[in-house]
Amino acid sequence: MVNFLLDTCILIDLFRGKEQAVQFFGSLENPPFLSALTLAELYAGVREGKERTALDNLAQHLPVIPLTEDMAIKGGYYRQQYGKSHGVGIMDALIASSAEQKELTLVTRNLKHFPMLKSPLRPY
Repeated sequence: MVNFLLDTCILIDLFRGKEQAVQFFGSLENPPFLSALTLAELYAGVREGKERTALDNLAQHLPVIPLTEDMAIKGGYYRQQYGKSHGVGIMDALIASSAEQKELTLVTRNLKHFPMLKSPLRPY
C-alpha cells in the first residue's frame, strides 16, 4: 500500500479548486500525510475567512509529520548537494527527507526540486 506526503503546491491547487487536484485528492484510499513544514508554508500565505477555515479543517483531519533531528540533518545535506544544481531550497530539502524517512511517496508538481527522491509522483 502506497502512502503519500503532499507537497505544498498540490494543496494550494486543492484549495483553489483545481479540478485535477480535487480529483486526485478524492481518489486517495488513505488519508495523505502533511509535513509540518508544508503546514507552515500554507499558514504563511492563508487568507482569513473561508481559506483559513478550510486550512484549519485540513490540518485537523490529516496526519502531520513533525521535523526530527534526523530529517533536519538529511535535509541539510540535500540542500548542500542539490541547492545550486537543481534550485532546491531548504524547505523542499526538508520535505524530501521527511518523505524518505517515513517511507512515503511525495506528491508534487515540482519534480525538479526533488532529484534526491527515487520516485516522487506528479499526479497531473
